[in-house]
Amino acid sequence: MEKLMKPAEYAKELGISRQAVYAKIKRGILTAKNVEGKLYIVVDTKAKTQKGFEAETKAAPKNPTVTTTSAPQAKDYKALLAAKDETISVLKGTVKDLKKSNKQISTTLKGEIDLLKEAFYEMRTLYIHQLEDKKPQDAIDIVTEEETVEPEPEPEHWISTKKFFKQQKITKEKQQAKITKRLKKAYRSGDGRLMKLEGKLKLNANKNYKDILN
Repeated sequence: MEKLMKPAEYAKELGISRQAVYAKIKRGILTAKNVEGKLYIVVDTKAKTQKGFEAETKAAPKNPTVTTTSAPQAKDYKALLAAKDETISVLKGTVKDLKKSNKQISTTLKGEIDLLKEAFYEMRTLYIHQLEDKKPQDAIDIVTEEETVEPEPEPEHWISTKKFFKQQKITKEKQQAKITKRLKKAYRSGDGRLMKLEGKLKLNANKNYKDILN
């Protein structure tokens, strides 16, 4: 006859932790059943009773006047140690998974922060150029027919090396490292297409970089 027990009740009866019970379920040592969305341990009461009877029969001494308690105590002690070892093993695995999850979260957050910084720098640059381009209405020069109107230069648009590689479709790390080295060298030599903003290398998106890429 089968009996359903909650993991907490089963753990309490055996004197072990719930983590150890879940570990036994995962390894297939215990049989579990999902009833109405809740997990229960399937306990065979008939087999349990029969095992208990056999254990009592084997443990019964020939001389009824002599009783020994050291063997059961030793077995209980070993079972308790085994249960504790399983609990420790489960806890170690949980800690390892938590460390891995925290590392992944930190990496994701760092990437998001870098993207936000780049967007902020681009917006600030565009805003500065817009302010410079705005002039009062009375300061507009009247151009005569004889004068030639020169086209206004395009506003400078500075981007990060990460976005530059994305625009150029450069995905290999070795190639990125090689081009980054060339860009830094060009910046040190005074190349006007490059600048540093808050310690990071920026490139003028309106310029051509074929001499560096080839």
